Order: sequence, then C-alpha cells, then structure tokens
Amino acid sequence: MKQLSTSALAKERNIDSKDLFEQLTSKGWMYKKDDQWHLTKEGKMVGGEMKYNPKFGEYIVWPINLNLKEEVRKEDTINSTTIGGHFNISAQRINSILAELGWIEKSNISGWHLTKFGSKNGGYEMEAQNGAPFVIWDKSILNNKNVLNSINAATGKKYDENSSTNVEKENNTDEFRQKHEAKYRTQDGHRVRSRAEAMIDDYLYNNGIAHAYERRLPGIEEEVISDFYIPQGKVFIEFWGMEENQKYAERKKKKLEIYANENFSLIELNDDDIQNLDDVLPRKLRKFGINVL
Repeated sequence: MKQLSTSALAKERNIDSKDLFEQLTSKGWMYKKDDQWHLTKEGKMVGGEMKYNPKFGEYIVWPINLNLKEEVRKEDTINSTTIGGHFNISAQRINSILAELGWIEKSNISGWHLTKFGSKNGGYEMEAQNGAPFVIWDKSILNNKNVLNSINAATGKKYDENSSTNVEKENNTDEFRQKHEAKYRTQDGHRVRSRAEAMIDDYLYNNGIAHAYERRLPGIEEEVISDFYIPQGKVFIEFWGMEENQKYAERKKKKLEIYANENFSLIELNDDDIQNLDDVLPRKLRKFGINVL
C-alpha cells in the first residue's frame, strides 16, 4: 500500500499540514521531541512507519488510506508472554506456534518480524530499544481458531470450550479424526493421530522444518483440515492412510478437488511412502524450494 509523509498526506487530502500534525499528535500517534517527530505504539498500530532519508534524516510515513477516526489503544494488545500465560505455556512456545502458522518469522539479528498473514490476523510489528523487532497482537488472537487448533495439537489440551461444535463438524466428514484421538506425542510436542503422522512430524522437526499440525485451509467457507502445513514453501501435506475405506476415499476425493480448485500446494503421502520417508519426502519437499541437508 502506498505510504506518504505527513506533509504529503495533508496535501493529498487538501488540508493544512499544520492541522494534520495537530490531529495526529492529539490522537497520540506521534509526538515531537528535540525538534524530531517520533512515532508512538498506537501510531504503528494504525500503519505508521519510520523512514530514513540521507538528506533529511528520519521521518514518519502513513498509509494513504489512513483512517483518522480510528481509535486504538495499546491496552487492547497483548504480547507472546501474555498469550502464553493465558494458555499456561511459555512465550517461546507461543512464538514457535505463530511461526508454524506463518504469522511471524525470525529476524536475522534477534526477535521476530511480522508476516502479511500475521498482519491480517491482528499483529503489529514494533521495535525494542535495542532495535530488535517484536510483535504484539490484538486480544482477539486468544479466540482465533487457527491458534487454538495449533495450541491444542501441541499440548493435547482443549482450551476452546466452544470448539466442540467445530470439531464435531469436521469429524462428521472425516472418519479418521472421528475414531482416532490425537494420542501420539511427537519429538516437538505435537500430539498426532497415528504413528505415520508421528513419523512425518518427527522427520520435519529433526530436519529443522517449521510446520503446523492440522492446519485449516484458509479462505474457504467449508472447514477443511490438512494434516500438516509448512510455511516456508506454503505447502500442505496430506497422509492418506485409510484409502480402503469408502467414506474416507470419498472424503479424499473431495479434499483433492478443493486443493486443486484453490490452487493450494500439496504433498501427498501414503503407506508405501512412509516406509521410505527418508527418500520420498526430501524429493517432494524440493519441488517447493524446501531443501533437506
């Protein structure tokens, strides 16, 4: 999205630049100190960013569609420590789960960068005093289905008391999930539903490939759950383990149609592949730019 300096934004909207500076200051989105304009946390939350020009130094830019009527408060956001406290797990585990979802990614120095998917789900990237990036989240993340599903898979606990309807909805169309609970614990702490899924999960973990278990396919009305999702290549993995079952085969056919219609990248594995996972999976991963050493 196009960004403009405060003065350029005022010109774009045909208002006096002094008036715009006063509006942004009164809303608490920016402030002036030692003749230098600084961006506040609330300013970042509405899309403000700091830029640097070799001639003029640091300055603030805003999205061209900045909504001056928007009301934001830093009290309405939470960090990974608060999220972890809510679910009784560590902040590090929360960041790992959010990275698996593709919402954040490791910085080259330290800290975490926000991805476009994280931004769509209520994330705001901030900068610590030492320059390291970190992410804060809208409180709605505590009820986000993808987050809850990933935490449930990682811990084996059901934190969302209202999720039973959604689980039952998926179970009614997926005989495997209906009959098999997630009782196999993997090396990275996920709880999966079969030994084959455990082998896939452990392979990805041992080769340093960030992944999510039972990820809902995005952007479609029907609730369809994939076995695994790898953010690095934006690729889903499906293990087909009950193809002799007619209902399962029908469900497989329907899911494959959805993957094809939505142009989702997909790796398919079957029982024979599991017996030769070290040979099969690296070859399939390389097709999506994921190299295994």
